[in-house]
Amino acid sequence: MTALFDVPAAAQRKTGPRVTPTAHLVLPATATRDEWLAARREGIGASDVPAILGVSDYGTPRSVYYDKIGEAVDGAGEAAHWGTVLEEPVAREWARRNRSVVRRVGLVARIDDPVMMCTLDRRVTECPLPETRREQCALEVKLRSAFKANRWHANLPDDIAGQMLWQIAVTGYDHLHYAVLVGGNDYRQGTVRRADHEATIRHIVTACKRFWAEFVQARVVPAADPEHGDRELDMYKRMHRQRSGLVAADPVETREAALAYAQHQRAESREKKQKAAAYAELLRLMGGGTALLADGHVAAEVREVNRAPRVDLERLAERYPDAYRDCVVSKTGPQLYLNPEFVEMAEAL
Repeated sequence: MTALFDVPAAAQRKTGPRVTPTAHLVLPATATRDEWLAARREGIGASDVPAILGVSDYGTPRSVYYDKIGEAVDGAGEAAHWGTVLEEPVAREWARRNRSVVRRVGLVARIDDPVMMCTLDRRVTECPLPETRREQCALEVKLRSAFKANRWHANLPDDIAGQMLWQIAVTGYDHLHYAVLVGGNDYRQGTVRRADHEATIRHIVTACKRFWAEFVQARVVPAADPEHGDRELDMYKRMHRQRSGLVAADPVETREAALAYAQHQRAESREKKQKAAAYAELLRLMGGGTALLADGHVAAEVREVNRAPRVDLERLAERYPDAYRDCVVSKTGPQLYLNPEFVEMAEAL
């Protein structure tokens, strides 16, 4: 496979043993998380692929970019923790059901294109598929929430498919197996074959390598993801928990961002007022009733719901000052404020 760009010097120094038909070991499975995170910055890993392609449940192209240039903050949470904890029993269960043998591997890179990397959950030393020989392949292990069970009815979810096809491209295997535990008690397994996805694999490799060349190597921040601004907002908050000082920025980009924020802020305010007006109109039509009937159907109803208990802090401070001091904590956090004069100036241009 011909590389689309120069291989970084750090990647050229990888000299680990060959562990798959086309990949060699970069880091063993026993490496620390910090070592693993640092090594992954030298290339594109399987978990980066869904974010680059726009099919990730968590990341965006920008989050991958900041990770690769070393500015991202490790945001692994409870889901990642339990995925690591339960990976071993799920892998063992797959091996038991398929009468096979699996081994931990680690981070591997393609020998002729070291920017292409992936972390194999398990290498299968005796694949259960062939009837006449026992060849090697790999196993991908996933833990998924019960709320995402419907994604596993027919085909693999796009994010998992993207990861596994990238792993096939890196390792040179003809197929990979997967084992997924959905909701803690729903086990499923299957196989992804190279022959069924040749064109898609070429597309994924081209897109990811172009991302590396045009953004990571060129140090160009990818465009914002308008569909997942909440993810990028959380990312920037993690990256810059402490803020101070003035930062000079590109005037055009600043005006565009400020105007967009001001417009959405106004639209949000209008939406809240319009929602309140519609709510009031439904209550007017309902009169003193609890439900509104129209065309033989209940169109709307007022229900009593359980609300979170409200603490009267003033009374608590007055009657139980020790408890107030012990339990009530004042919190501060960053809040964005736009300069109205700057917005007016930007709108006038």
